[in-house]
Amino acid sequence: MKCAFCQPGGYAKLTEKHLHDSFCAMSQQMYSLRMRASRYEKHISGAERLLCFSELEDAASRMLARALDHPRGQAKKIKLSLLPVTPSTIKSGPLLDLSTLRVDNWQEGRQRACALLVATGVAPGVADQALEQLAKGPALDGGVMRGAMLVNAITGERLESDRVRGVRVSRMDIDPSKRLNIETFLEQKSLHNSRIIEAWILASKVAFYPEIIAELCWSDDPDYVTGYVASAHNGYQRITHLKQAGDEIGGRIFFLRPGVDLDPLVEQLQYEPILFGPPASGCF
Repeated sequence: MKCAFCQPGGYAKLTEKHLHDSFCAMSQQMYSLRMRASRYEKHISGAERLLCFSELEDAASRMLARALDHPRGQAKKIKLSLLPVTPSTIKSGPLLDLSTLRVDNWQEGRQRACALLVATGVAPGVADQALEQLAKGPALDGGVMRGAMLVNAITGERLESDRVRGVRVSRMDIDPSKRLNIETFLEQKSLHNSRIIEAWILASKVAFYPEIIAELCWSDDPDYVTGYVASAHNGYQRITHLKQAGDEIGGRIFFLRPGVDLDPLVEQLQYEPILFGPPASGCF
């Protein structure tokens, strides 16, 4: 059975604002807006957007509200960064196919995550070790890293140069002309919230690079237990339980093919701008 978006006329009609946003993305200056929030050296929250000027005020307000009312505590230090991005440098790509795997508890969830990672080409022992590292706290002090771990998918060697910061993925968003369709789909599936959208976009950017076999992630927010395994081949696979409620340890791991030229890849993950449209399959 075809999804509603594949039926004739199924795509939602673009409003005047979305038509303007599409023109903005193609021809006007865009901006990378980033937020980092902390409380006495403890990382609280972060956010990344790639936006037109007209969207900046609302997006910045939402980021500040998140930092000041967060389950990890109220931020004492909030940093907003704004950098121009030339439209001609922006690449485009499809979001990963999205699916949800429902499990009864975090133990079952981690077993499923391990199996999914192995199915993408991660060595079984490396998958087990990675889950254990993420659960214990991947930073040098046993806490949460601000960015992702980089792990050789075959040997398990950790490759990130900074084990406090890790690798921060930025400069990605949904193509403004496609946002209405994508948000409508998520609303129909009762999945329309910022956590899912942001994770879906980030996972899609990570999978955009063939040097990365797969990604594993669960949140450090104590009230959010869903995580995911993502890959270019199998899509963005949400798993409903990957940790216990109340646990503030989380993060993400990128599993790299052996022999990757690391510096160019990290540069692309951090600085290459990409706008995403619907999944290439045509159905969500």
